[in-house]
Amino acid sequence: MPERVRITPSCVIDADELEWRYTASGGPGGQHANTSNTKVEVRFDIESSPSLGPRQRARLLERLGPVVRVTASDRRSQAQNRELALDRLKSKLAAALHVDPARRPSKPSQASVEKRLQDKRRQSDRKAARRVSRED
Repeated sequence: MPERVRITPSCVIDADELEWRYTASGGPGGQHANTSNTKVEVRFDIESSPSLGPRQRARLLERLGPVVRVTASDRRSQAQNRELALDRLKSKLAAALHVDPARRPSKPSQASVEKRLQDKRRQSDRKAARRVSRED
């Protein structure tokens, strides 16, 4: 287990801040499943984390709440489930920290303006050709 867990390029948390719990995984599996604690739960306390900056903490609290909890019981091995739970925690935190860049409005290009006007003229001519003249 690494000493530090990198969530995003600007966010790194200490591994000591993660709280791990192991329990018996439910479902079929025979003797192995009945005797080993393969289900993994990892908790991360956002409120009391010293690794987070104030803006990161505020964003995570707003989107995820004070504590993030992730479980994994997909594999038969505790080590594999531990890796899976850590990956899920990383992706959950990274998604909550993601900020969409502000959209800068742009003007239409000269070519697109000309094309639009040509299409309008063409449509107008087409409709004018359909009209019946009153001189008949």
